[in-house]
Amino acid sequence: MGEGRQLIDSYEQLLLQSQSMLELARRGDWTTLLQEKSCGLIDAERLQQLEAGVSLGRQERLRKAELLKQILALDAEIRTHLLARRDELVLLMRNSRRQRELNRAYRPAVDSSIVYRIADRSDKGSP
Repeated sequence: MGEGRQLIDSYEQLLLQSQSMLELARRGDWTTLLQEKSCGLIDAERLQQLEAGVSLGRQERLRKAELLKQILALDAEIRTHLLARRDELVLLMRNSRRQRELNRAYRPAVDSSIVYRIADRSDKGSP
């Protein structure tokens, strides 16, 4: 197999990986998506090394451009899902922090009101 063909095959693999990652993002399978993404970084590095000394013919350049266009479109949609997930997590963190602050603010008042009620009961029983 020629180096040009090997390079195109690698881009086709990257496209398949991007399609898989998009499906994971759509399903909200963030753990698997992150695992796939880390493998993709390794594959992209290998692809860069492969491309270093390869001279592509006209058809191969056109195919590569077509593949890159598809990969970038998928990547943009994946990014949209990731940003939406990030926003969800930020909101959850804010709500959690607010809840903790409320708990801290009202816990002492609740604890002291119990003490006062107990004191009131013992005062009523005293002569």
